Amino acid sequence: MAIKEIPVSQLNPKQFVDEKVGEIRSAVPEGLAVNALSGGVDSSTVTLLGHKALEGRLKTYFIDNGIMRRGEPEEIVSLFKKLGVTVEVVDAKEKFFKALKGLSDPEEKREAITQTFYKDVFGKLVKDSGARHLLQGTILTDVDETVAGIKRQHNVFEQLGIDPEETFGYKILEPLVQLRKDGVRKVGAALGLSEASFNRMPFPGPALSARVIGEVTPGKITLVRQATAITEEVLAGVPAFQYMAILHNDRVPGMRDNKRDYGLQIEIRCWDSVDARQATPTKLPYETLMILSRRMTTEVPGVVSVTYNIATKPPSTMEAV
Repeated sequence: MAIKEIPVSQLNPKQFVDEKVGEIRSAVPEGLAVNALSGGVDSSTVTLLGHKALEGRLKTYFIDNGIMRRGEPEEIVSLFKKLGVTVEVVDAKEKFFKALKGLSDPEEKREAITQTFYKDVFGKLVKDSGARHLLQGTILTDVDETVAGIKRQHNVFEQLGIDPEETFGYKILEPLVQLRKDGVRKVGAALGLSEASFNRMPFPGPALSARVIGEVTPGKITLVRQATAITEEVLAGVPAFQYMAILHNDRVPGMRDNKRDYGLQIEIRCWDSVDARQATPTKLPYETLMILSRRMTTEVPGVVSVTYNIATKPPSTMEAV
């Protein structure tokens, strides 16, 4: 069934919230529902929407998969505690790295994360809690890119003919699926998210594994986590839609201490966009690029090359994997 888009120009955030709160209550008239909070604008918005509808009947989890940014679990738990939402952190690092071991194909990695998240980690949480519903922040762009075969988003199922209840044992509710990112931001603001939260830069469902080309290992995640922290520090004042650091798989020639060194390559991407369907590389000042290059090659072990992506979307995609 086709999803009827609600363009941001036609969105009444308060009315949307009221309608979705009613729909969630109707879908979950009794018992518990669960949801996963990553801290991104989509999951943050659906978390507040779910708690407005179900209050104490919604259990919110932060899945520590080992592939998040520096300090992310503590930061998100603290933020939502101030909003009156209790978040339980679930340590699943070992399960995710085990699932990713030996995989280098982008779609295989995404599928491994999807199956681990929904069937293994959440399957156990749902079973233990007795919940029959999972709320998640799927948006229309996720569906479009998956159905078109551009990129398999980890949170899209029914549009691919997959029945979550049959496959995983619970129903999935997607109250934001008619919206694009700009619409979700307006709904998040209406629900009381701070501007820092509802305007937060998008972050992929597969987290930092989407920033590693080739096999994902704890060591590579440590490197790309450090590169990500540098990128976000240097570009913090840039009014871009999204920016990221990507760790390439191939070693490239370099020089250290007057000796040849086959080292690592980091690619920086920075995008101007409204809803992620189309994007153009941000025209960063050369001085900023040089700061990024200097910090990457001196602070991230083994990096000898730093590049900046200048291809538009399309034909490029915003994430590398």
